[in-house]
Amino acid sequence: MPSQPTLAGKRILIFVGDIYEDLELWYPHLRLKEAGAESVLAGQDAGEVYAGKHTYPAKSDVSFMDVNANDFDGVICPGGFMPDKLRREDKVKELVRQFHEQGKLVAAICHGGWFLASAGICHGTRQTGSPGIKDDMVHAGVSWEDAEVVVDGNIVTSRRPDDLPAFCQAIIDVLEKQ
Repeated sequence: MPSQPTLAGKRILIFVGDIYEDLELWYPHLRLKEAGAESVLAGQDAGEVYAGKHTYPAKSDVSFMDVNANDFDGVICPGGFMPDKLRREDKVKELVRQFHEQGKLVAAICHGGWFLASAGICHGTRQTGSPGIKDDMVHAGVSWEDAEVVVDGNIVTSRRPDDLPAFCQAIIDVLEKQ
């Protein structure tokens, strides 16, 4: 008999935009659904199709402009080139801050750490991410670790697509404790 989904009733927001890292969005999106959670893709516009770095399309379910952090149990920030653009949006920074202030899951992989840095929630935390953003994260106040996954309270970070199994397991572990 199949086991009961561990994340039934949980709602997770995942940011999407042009040139997202395909695996870093799709692997957690599908893994969370497999675990019973509702995974919602939020882009600049609802119903918009965004192309990943490797051209795989992702259609946003909602506009992040219409999202309320109170309606979700956590947020995932995939990497690629997308974070460099979306982290400039005041609403995106506000959402990431609200998730963190409410003690909810805030997960970032690769360049997704830029969302956290721009939201101002890095000071005094332990994190990892793409080596390409290490200096940015250290300047934002992160104690940097080169590890496949780093969990610091409600913050889960990983470096690259190869780390996705550990990243997703850590996300599930944090959500199960909430």
